[in-house]
Amino acid sequence: MSDAAAPAWRVRRATAADVPGILAISNEAAVHTAANFAVEPETLASWEESFRETAALYPWLVAVDDREHVLAFAKASPWKGRCAYEYSVEITVYVRPETHRRGIGRGLYERLIPTLRRQGYHSAIAGIALPNDASVRLHEAFGLVHVGTFQQVGWKFDRWHDVGYWQILLAEPGATRPHLRPVDDVFPVDQ
Repeated sequence: MSDAAAPAWRVRRATAADVPGILAISNEAAVHTAANFAVEPETLASWEESFRETAALYPWLVAVDDREHVLAFAKASPWKGRCAYEYSVEITVYVRPETHRRGIGRGLYERLIPTLRRQGYHSAIAGIALPNDASVRLHEAFGLVHVGTFQQVGWKFDRWHDVGYWQILLAEPGATRPHLRPVDDVFPVDQ
């Protein structure tokens, strides 16, 4: 394979220095699309706090170009706050609009989902504001299965939006409760 065929981006663990770039992508989606249910830009302080509080147990990944500019991100977060949900995560991926259809979302999930498995998580869930055929195809390509749709649960851009939920079991059905491993144990920062 020639160097010309190699992607002009790579996936790595996010660092605190990437949070402004991640936030810019999320805020772009919040302001211009129904894919993100925030209705106004979120603050850098809130995202920095979220990163500090979650990144040790929940992976934050970025796709960056050769100048280290953030092109896209994927992350896991707690599914719900109650203790029994500890082994389930919600997964999210956002790609800058100008870099769509380059395989970046796929590249992020190729690293995120195996990382979650190695950490010991049991279930990953993705919510998709509908319609969003590209996101549905991406999630289904990784084995996530549509498990339900909540109708008219989000009001944005003067109309109601449905949200579908897709799920993948990361461990065998009925597996015993695992010991969760920190992200550093399975995906060092320098990888």
